[in-house]
Amino acid sequence: MFLRKISILLLCFCTFQQLRGQELAAVVSLQTNKVDNQVDPKFFTQLQTQLKDFINQRKWTSDIFTQEEKIDCSFYITIESVVSPGVYNAKLSIVANRPVYRANYSTPLLNMQDANFTFKYQLGQPIEFNENNVARTDPLEANLTATLAYYVYIILGLDYDSFSKNGGAPYFSKALNIVYNAPDGSGINGWKSYDGQRNRFVLIDNLTKSGFEKLHEISFNYYRKGIDQLAEKPEQAKVAILNALMSLQELNEDNINSMAISIFMQGRVTELIGLFSDADRTTKKQLMTTLSAIDITNINKYKAYFE
Repeated sequence: MFLRKISILLLCFCTFQQLRGQELAAVVSLQTNKVDNQVDPKFFTQLQTQLKDFINQRKWTSDIFTQEEKIDCSFYITIESVVSPGVYNAKLSIVANRPVYRANYSTPLLNMQDANFTFKYQLGQPIEFNENNVARTDPLEANLTATLAYYVYIILGLDYDSFSKNGGAPYFSKALNIVYNAPDGSGINGWKSYDGQRNRFVLIDNLTKSGFEKLHEISFNYYRKGIDQLAEKPEQAKVAILNALMSLQELNEDNINSMAISIFMQGRVTELIGLFSDADRTTKKQLMTTLSAIDITNINKYKAYFE
């Protein structure tokens, strides 16, 4: 944590200011067009406010963050249908970024969608979460905060990993605890290994299981040795970024279609094109070989600049 604090203080060029306990600067947005004729919009306005307060005002770590250190993230909840009064099927999109040293832009940490978000919410319902009682007495009520808390810990883990080697381990462990004690009931999905190939269980399994330790080192090398060094040592930084991607390719060879690897690459295409569009032919050739293995979805975009 010490390394992270030193890094981010340098990153923001800020003097020590009033300390704030909370770690996130989250935006919460509910899209309710599909059910506006079934539910009073004021109901969702209240829910949106409560969820924003839950994420931003809760203390998620034992560390102290200044205002400038807070992690920018967004939670977009799209209500797909009303299952029964007070029970909703939704999709949850999560986006998180971290600032780049001596730059006026940010780099992606997390950009993903969770399509299995079913929860219960009644007007005036308190938004509560207890790590020692994740499932509570009503599984559908608990699924609302358990899912959001899970992704908060994923974001924290990825952020800490990007500043210090394996720095995110304590927060991935907390996310794993939520999975192990997750709500279970009719309509609740995403917490079990058999709930599809890409779900909460699979993601945290990738981030914590033996054999994936290298992923955390890759993250540190990509961000701290690569992205954060672009302003002062651009050529060395680009070499570090390319080496990190090649290491990710090696990890992918033993873990084809890994969710964690695809999540790492999600939203990365614009960044990589901007960094390497003017690279030499040898570098571009290596990039195409590597990216063909770890980001095949965007390969045509890469071809337009690297071939």
